[in-house]
Amino acid sequence: MHPFVLATIGGALVGLSAVLMMTLNGRIAGVSGILSGTLTQPQGDRLWRLLFVIGIVIGGALPVWLDAGFRAPLPAASVGLAVIGGLVVGFGTGLGSGCTSGHGICGISRLSKRSIFATVIFMASGIATVTLMRLLSA
Repeated sequence: MHPFVLATIGGALVGLSAVLMMTLNGRIAGVSGILSGTLTQPQGDRLWRLLFVIGIVIGGALPVWLDAGFRAPLPAASVGLAVIGGLVVGFGTGLGSGCTSGHGICGISRLSKRSIFATVIFMASGIATVTLMRLLSA
């Protein structure tokens, strides 16, 4: 299956999950908050969070299951740099009171000024980081 088709299906599923989460649970589908809540929320509020996270993992594995020839693109960075990047993203998520899914998908669709601003900052930071990394590695 063509990568564009897989990306389109994935995007549609992310959008559908955000709509279902708001409709059925009355909550924003902010992945960072859902993930952290699996460890910090009371027992009765953990199951749906855990199922949501498991669904994300299964969704990431679907392309491999659906197309035996699928090869995920590997980042050019080392594992250590990827770990550092993940930690920085986690710090930024806490600092920005949410992640790209909460702000970028759910917040912008609700026309939240705070989420629009946060998403612009996320994107600008990502573009600047990639540009800087490419300049340093050239």
